[in-house]
Amino acid sequence: MFYHNKSKFHPATFFLIGIPGLEDIHMWISLPFCSVYLLALLGNATILLVIKAEQTLRGPMFYFLTILSIIDLALSTTSVPRMLGIFWFDAHEINFGACVAQMFLIHAFTGMEAEVLLAMAFDRYMAICAPLHYTASLTSQVLVGISMCIVICPVLLTLPMIYLIYRLPFCQAHIIAHSYCEHMGIAKLSCANIRINAIYGLFVVSVFVLNLVLIGISYVYILCAVFRLPSHDARLKALSTCGSHVGVICVFYIPSVFSFLTHRFGHKIPGYVHILVANLYLIIPPSLNPIIYGVRTKQIRERVLHMFTKK
Repeated sequence: MFYHNKSKFHPATFFLIGIPGLEDIHMWISLPFCSVYLLALLGNATILLVIKAEQTLRGPMFYFLTILSIIDLALSTTSVPRMLGIFWFDAHEINFGACVAQMFLIHAFTGMEAEVLLAMAFDRYMAICAPLHYTASLTSQVLVGISMCIVICPVLLTLPMIYLIYRLPFCQAHIIAHSYCEHMGIAKLSCANIRINAIYGLFVVSVFVLNLVLIGISYVYILCAVFRLPSHDARLKALSTCGSHVGVICVFYIPSVFSFLTHRFGHKIPGYVHILVANLYLIIPPSLNPIIYGVRTKQIRERVLHMFTKK
């Protein structure tokens, strides 16, 4: 009889370094991280309260903005408190299961943010390119269906990462040179071949790129429709309705693209720069998104000013 004996070892805990090379100034680094996190909590909570309180803010754009704010709150809360625990209390150890759970949540919420930005691009496309069909097309049923896709697709895309991590043996290495758990950071500690993990990671990145391409195509049609408008004022008004969305896209995709390029090609860049960029990629969009929409969206701006100035 043939027995196939393949031992797999999952360590009880992983050790998160934080930001390698900058351990001596973790306390100073924690100050801007904490400030940005509090800003993200305050800003997104304010957006949610304003949309809930103002009955006129019930259109599809504000529906997607509500989803974006919820995702931003979840994404920042999944990552930043763990970082602050490392910076403030030297809480470097994390349970293996908790590490995999954090990996799953971070990747899933990041995917959801990409999906909701694509949905918002579709909303702007319908509002500008097909305004007569806007209300009839984006019904409550359609919005619920889009919302389900925003949640379900990233979850299904991220679930295989859990299996790909659990299948790996971890012989002795358990130190993660990062401040949070992410797929390839965990996989690189394995003493087995992680080629499948790397390939699947690239596949997930390709889905992000596809979303960005689809957003770009939608804006090509939007610009074509805008420049066909006869009035200069009408063109400016149409473009201004897209300004907030374009700003949020830049805030989300520019750090992610930079982080990807530095990891793949920036071999001469110090390791702490890679980790700092990866951290900023998780905390900057949740903090800036409500500011961008709060400043550029007249209804939200006026409601917020009214909340803070009324007697």
